[in-house]
Amino acid sequence: MYVLDANVFIGAYQGYYSFDIVPSFWNTLLKLADKSKICSIDKIQHEIINPNDEDPDQLHEWTAENLKDFFERTDAQDVLLNYAKIQRWAFNNDHFKDAAKEEFARNADAWLIAYSMAKGYTLVTHETYNPHTKTRILIPVVCREFSVNCVNTFEMLKKLEVQF
Repeated sequence: MYVLDANVFIGAYQGYYSFDIVPSFWNTLLKLADKSKICSIDKIQHEIINPNDEDPDQLHEWTAENLKDFFERTDAQDVLLNYAKIQRWAFNNDHFKDAAKEEFARNADAWLIAYSMAKGYTLVTHETYNPHTKTRILIPVVCREFSVNCVNTFEMLKKLEVQF
């Protein structure tokens, strides 16, 4: 199972797999979700589908219409324990600037990692591994620290043998 970060959807929508250029990408996501090969979490759903958005974009509308049951809840005990462990690590890590720690505490990244870690799933993100960055706590850095598999969209598509 692969757990998708918001940037997988947003990057595809805004660029290389937009709805009007590669609709088969979006159809493939639906098929993979139906086969329980991919999922995401409730915190990512809130990033993509903002209920306060007065002018929702096509990604918001497509996701709300097609992926109602795709986003998994993060309130399970194993996820909460992992989330606390990840946040403690980040907070106590002198490598990162305070602003990076504050951002990490506010966004969905630690939740994605905690969920993937609890379930033994692979996390999919467009972020790249860079342990030298101090101004941002990057998903691949945390994944490596906690032995969570982490790949990008293209690696996921290859491993799932997707063809367009």
